[in-house]
Amino acid sequence: MDGITFGRFSLVCTLLLVTMRVSSGAVTVTVTPEVEVLMGAAASLPCTFNAAPSSATVVEWFVDVGQGVRERVAYQTPNGAGGTDEGTPLSGRVTMGQDFTLTIANVQPKDQLPLVCQVSAGLAGVGEKPTLLKVFHAPEKPELTRPPSQAITAGEDTSSEIGSCVTMNGHPQPRIIWFKDDQPLAEVKDKKEKTYMVPSVVKEASDLFTLTSTLYMQPTKEDKDAVFQCTVEFTMPEQKIQKKTSDPITINLNYPSETATFTLMNATPVKEGDMVTMKCETDGNPQPEFDFTKDGNEIAGQGGLLTLKAVKRTDAGIYGCRATDFDNLDADLSGEITMVVSYIDPVSVVPAGPLFVKLGEMVEVQCKTKSSGSHTIQWKKGSEVLSQTGMLSIQKASYENAGQYMCVGAVATVPGLTAMGSVNITVKGAPIIETPVNGLVAKQGEMVTLKCSAHGYPAPQFTWKPSGKESVSVEGPRVVSTLTLEASVEVMKDGVTCEVSNEHGKDSKLFSVSIKEARGNDADRAAGQQQGGSSAVVIAVVVCVLLLLAAVALIYFLNKSGKLPCGKKTAKEVSAGEVNNDIVVEMKTEKSNEQAGLLNKGPATEQ
Repeated sequence: MDGITFGRFSLVCTLLLVTMRVSSGAVTVTVTPEVEVLMGAAASLPCTFNAAPSSATVVEWFVDVGQGVRERVAYQTPNGAGGTDEGTPLSGRVTMGQDFTLTIANVQPKDQLPLVCQVSAGLAGVGEKPTLLKVFHAPEKPELTRPPSQAITAGEDTSSEIGSCVTMNGHPQPRIIWFKDDQPLAEVKDKKEKTYMVPSVVKEASDLFTLTSTLYMQPTKEDKDAVFQCTVEFTMPEQKIQKKTSDPITINLNYPSETATFTLMNATPVKEGDMVTMKCETDGNPQPEFDFTKDGNEIAGQGGLLTLKAVKRTDAGIYGCRATDFDNLDADLSGEITMVVSYIDPVSVVPAGPLFVKLGEMVEVQCKTKSSGSHTIQWKKGSEVLSQTGMLSIQKASYENAGQYMCVGAVATVPGLTAMGSVNITVKGAPIIETPVNGLVAKQGEMVTLKCSAHGYPAPQFTWKPSGKESVSVEGPRVVSTLTLEASVEVMKDGVTCEVSNEHGKDSKLFSVSIKEARGNDADRAAGQQQGGSSAVVIAVVVCVLLLLAAVALIYFLNKSGKLPCGKKTAKEVSAGEVNNDIVVEMKTEKSNEQAGLLNKGPATEQ
């Protein structure tokens, strides 16, 4: 073949190849342009085409590894057989279904690459279409830390580091936003500005992103209470924007003092015995040194606190505090407190106790006190208020008046400021027995217990007649003797006498002992008696009827058996007598000397 002929053959072949290339546009491949999947999950990439499958159709999946280089990862031959390729980024994790869908297991961020489905349909041509696999992973909650350096000084000409925000393991690359007092800060990277951020991004070996952002500011005094936070903003499938926010921080800001305050910390008026705390502080940071005075004389405090323990009335006066801030020497940093100490003197009682008075005598006791303000005085016995003045007056002393009396002085305007005094009054006199409580027993011979209560001073002596087992106890203002003895005939007849005596006289009372009455009232007992009598009558009638019936039955039996001596003739004569409507009873004895008796009930005129 000469050169001309070879040239012509080559031209024809080239034209044929161009023609085949042009005809490849006849195969249309359809894929999902973007497939979104979470890291670690499985991704399915479908692929379809418009050419009818034939023995010449081959479907292949390629991964674009960059710089125009493709690597086949899976394929399916015309006879339906398929397989995967080794040595690719997806080897061991990829499969291809009969419907040409490519499935990737355990998707990782490095798998975010274009994948191409190519269909070779023989004479019908070749077609292909790319799919972009997008992998998502939520980053960790951001961690916000303050710088390890010293506090920041307000008003400086250079910016200071406020804090550093770090978020890790996000994909795709997230974004950090700074907040001050819940308001977002503009993202500024120019270090010439007063407020700016210095970001940094690290792509880990896993293709996950770690972001760091450091905030710099020139804070002012108004920022002393500012709260800073950072938020990481990231994208998830279906273009959903999500956020995670760090814990808040505040800054340690130094700024000069301009004013000072001096405060009494006690919530209630100060009274003798209280612990008092006074606090001196400025509006600067850090707090300067403080000096304290009382009435112009220096006294010791600790930091900004002045503490006085168990104050006395002599501690009242004018207290002052002064601070010196070398960053602002022109400021007047001083304060003053006028402290008043309320007090009440001990209560004096005249006459002082204990007091002994005779029964029936008049008693007068007075108490007095002084205080820093107006006060009240009350005489009390127990919880009962007896007098609102300083005078306690008892016109005629009785045994009930004996006991302890309290005089209470109080300053109403100062809670808890009180003073108390007391006097004990003893009433002397002959003993008096309280109304006796008689004894009751169920039956004669039982043991009965009696109590004899008596007032008197000196304590009375008890004598019981008759005597028994006795015990004596003191119950408040009274003395009680308890006697236990047998309820004998004499005791139930004559009773028991309790006699009490002391040096001023004596008293006695008679205790009766009786049997307890049966339960129920007189009407119930009368009804019971009536019911009992009626029952006895009924029983008697029933017994009489039964006896009569037994006698009639016996006579009838003897008559039938022929054992009765009465003859038939006699019976007939009797029955044939002239007496009508009479009952005739004839009785005979076996002895000859016994006369026949005839019982004949005649008319009333014959009796």
